[in-house]
Amino acid sequence: METAGDDDRSVTRKKAKGTTGIAVSHSDSNINSFVTNLLNSFNLLEVDPFRQSDSDKELVDRVIMVYNLLWRKLTQIDETKLALPGTKKRPDLGAGAICMNKGVRANTKKRVESVPGVDIGDIFFFRFELCLVGLHFPSIAGIDFMGVPSSEYEEPVAVSIVSAGGYEDEGDDGEVLIYSGAGGAQRKDKPQTDQQLTRGNLALEKSLHRGDKESWIEKGKSDCDVFKYKLFRIPGQPEAFTLWKSIQQWKKSRGPITRVGVNVILPDLSSRAETLPVSLVNDVDDEKGPASFTYTRTLKNKNPFPLTKSSSTCTCTDGCQPGSNCPCLQKNGGYMPYTPLGVLLTHNTVIHECGNSCRCPNTCRNRISQMGLKIRLEVFKTKDRGWGLRSWDPIRSGGFICEYAGVVIEGRKGIDPDDDYVFDATRVFEPVESVTSDEHAKFPFPLVISAKKEGNVGRFMNHSCSPNVYWQPVVCEYQHDAYFHVGFYAIKHIPPMQELTYSYGKGRVDKGGPRRKKCLCGSPRCKGSFY
Repeated sequence: METAGDDDRSVTRKKAKGTTGIAVSHSDSNINSFVTNLLNSFNLLEVDPFRQSDSDKELVDRVIMVYNLLWRKLTQIDETKLALPGTKKRPDLGAGAICMNKGVRANTKKRVESVPGVDIGDIFFFRFELCLVGLHFPSIAGIDFMGVPSSEYEEPVAVSIVSAGGYEDEGDDGEVLIYSGAGGAQRKDKPQTDQQLTRGNLALEKSLHRGDKESWIEKGKSDCDVFKYKLFRIPGQPEAFTLWKSIQQWKKSRGPITRVGVNVILPDLSSRAETLPVSLVNDVDDEKGPASFTYTRTLKNKNPFPLTKSSSTCTCTDGCQPGSNCPCLQKNGGYMPYTPLGVLLTHNTVIHECGNSCRCPNTCRNRISQMGLKIRLEVFKTKDRGWGLRSWDPIRSGGFICEYAGVVIEGRKGIDPDDDYVFDATRVFEPVESVTSDEHAKFPFPLVISAKKEGNVGRFMNHSCSPNVYWQPVVCEYQHDAYFHVGFYAIKHIPPMQELTYSYGKGRVDKGGPRRKKCLCGSPRCKGSFY
């Protein structure tokens, strides 16, 4: 199972012995109402205590999504303020504190078994996420344990560990992990010492006597005693870290990529049009690829939306910065809409990016959707829904994936009923839980795009009644015109190689409208059909 990501390796270790009693303070007057509205939209204001104790996948997903929406909001607010000397803003801890104080948690009962609602291969980008879903309760310690009755007395037993690179762990091939015990590490105020058989180390030692009995003590790099525990992967588990390691090897390959049981048809479907290769693979049948089309990164629109007055442009020659008076940021409510890594922070109905008249560079943080792909995408053959899209890389909640490129169709009457590659913004879309604005994403005019003859990877994204991707309108202004685009963003964390899907929306029931098709998304919420 994947654990905490890189964001968590710099966790401050001051006053972090537990997760309770963490104070959080934000002067933003809207944060309290934002939290209330957020919890209300996710039905988390009052949760059945029994369901919180023994949770399910739906509740776990809701908790993680709420935490990440809070993190994104606090990040956006904090970026507009100057940090005090010697301090570091930690919106991840602030979001976690709010969740703890509001009771936004799942699996509050600690257990010596698998955690309900958490699957092998799920990914987490912050340690606090592990705590909130009941996977690993300590916010800092690498070993979590609990007391279990024995023949004479209660003894500690380890229930989970986090291998985050802070100790001398070995054997990361996905099948075996040689885990180093806790404690004894060098700190600023004291040298490295021998590890002691107490607390987490004792719990892990007791756990070994209940299963595989392989542990020993060896001298570490500083000639101090280090406890070593050999942990084995349970046979038959789904791929998780093993898949992750395989993907790293694929990326390092300079020649043709060889994958067992998979036919790599093309190493780059885009023919270098994208910033990163887009592989085309088939491990289902002998089909050699989708119907021929011209790959393009851009949306072709002959008639942009006219503005009532000339667009104001920025002069940020070093790139737009949070907290500045940049006119492009003012269009986004005064905030930067993205993190430096391309995670969407804003909850506005339209995202305003810098346009061609702006003086900021192409690498400006407010041009995320214009920079091309930042993740390795792959077009693959599904078992029963034609070609689909997935990512080699993990995608975090709110992360930008791609835009929907193609040709804008003038009027709905121009839609070919046999065109399966149409994005129609005039359809009725159910509100997406991860978008907490008062209004659903919408365009100021009907926008219909066909990617049948010209398009990009976005054309391969299939429909799902429980999607993991949603779309947002993105606008770039130039003089008296506004150019609208469709950007795709992750609703929640998406593990590598999981299919990317979004809701196609409900078509208008009129003559010449889209035909109803049988839905094969396989979701428990499947409506049976889509348009």
